[in-house]
Amino acid sequence: MSRLGVRLAGLELANPVCLASGTCGFGRELADLLPLERLGGLFTKAVTPEPRAGNAMPRLAETAHGLLNSIGLANPGLAAFAEDKLPWLRSCGTEVFVNVAGRTREDYLAVCARLEELEASRPAGARALAGIELNVSCPNVKEGGISFGARPQALAALVEPVRAVWSGRLLVKLTPQVADVGEMARAAEGAGADGLSLINTIPGMAIDLATRRPRTITNTSGYSGPAIKPIAVAQVWQAARAVKIPVVGIGGIECGQDVAEFLLAGACCVQVGTATFARPRRALEILEEFEAWLEREGTDAAAVIGAVRPW
Repeated sequence: MSRLGVRLAGLELANPVCLASGTCGFGRELADLLPLERLGGLFTKAVTPEPRAGNAMPRLAETAHGLLNSIGLANPGLAAFAEDKLPWLRSCGTEVFVNVAGRTREDYLAVCARLEELEASRPAGARALAGIELNVSCPNVKEGGISFGARPQALAALVEPVRAVWSGRLLVKLTPQVADVGEMARAAEGAGADGLSLINTIPGMAIDLATRRPRTITNTSGYSGPAIKPIAVAQVWQAARAVKIPVVGIGGIECGQDVAEFLLAGACCVQVGTATFARPRRALEILEEFEAWLEREGTDAAAVIGAVRPW
């Protein structure tokens, strides 16, 4: 591999900089602004069985150090994804992971089983999907709204049947709202996950002083951006030490040195999200900054992974 090349669960990525789920749509939205083929990969917006309009406005609020969002998994649904989004994604020039979400275990299974069928019947020469990323921060309506990723038993009970219907690469995107991320990482690994993505957003809230109302319709929202990076780095480090499967780092990445920090903590690659909203080409700039850092250090990306020296 080149100086920038890394491996993710047996998949060779050209570099460790990917676009994060929920921040790049289905890729096409950024294609005229950002050469997707220059990046390591992209993680699509969540796909659910049925179309979802998402939450009402206001559902985004910028703060001094990050972004609150309560989009509500808005997406066109599985059928529209298969017909309108997937053919283009197969030709976009980079590795594609499909983020899958749902409110019941059956929702997840329906999407993953259909993706398995679509992979089996893809046209000759069409690029295969790199894998699925399960969003386990969704509320499990059959368990009173507790997220699938909140307890190891519930997580395993979701990952195991998904593993049975999906033969491709399977990543599990963990929630940071747990007492022991290592325990959740081990549960996902034991249930058949090929890798982990972390962290998802953290609950946050901002209030408009003029109206005295919360700035998003759901009152509390998912918080992302540079303020959560130290939390994300810590959880990546804890998860990477707990399991043998690879970890994808997410949370507040704004520059090339942030990429280096996540890799040192044990991530094999990263997802850039919130930074893309302000500057759609930012992921490419971050990649270039990271490459310059590698050159200054006289090393390559693969050698940096997990090379932190803890006290």
